[in-house]
Amino acid sequence: MTINKKQDGSKLSIALEGRLDTTTAPELEAELKTSLNGISELVFDLSALEYISSAGLRVLLSAQKTMNKQGEMTVTGANETIMEIFDVTGFVDILNIE
Repeated sequence: MTINKKQDGSKLSIALEGRLDTTTAPELEAELKTSLNGISELVFDLSALEYISSAGLRVLLSAQKTMNKQGEMTVTGANETIMEIFDVTGFVDILNIE
């Protein structure tokens, strides 16, 4: 998985490429721990994400909980497969998906 970060003031955009699973989720989790201080807007671009596992969902949920306290989080570009996973798991009700 590739993580592309772009920060513009208090807005952080993270584009994920590849697979977010048990192998790669800790990498994203570590990246978020060091990146969210002072961020009030977090955008995840999932347009190049092929797959997300429960471990990946957990990292997104954790990021959402953090951002609920300090701003907002948006998920963009989720393909049909990822949207189906969000739908089945109820994440469509938890995440702000555009």
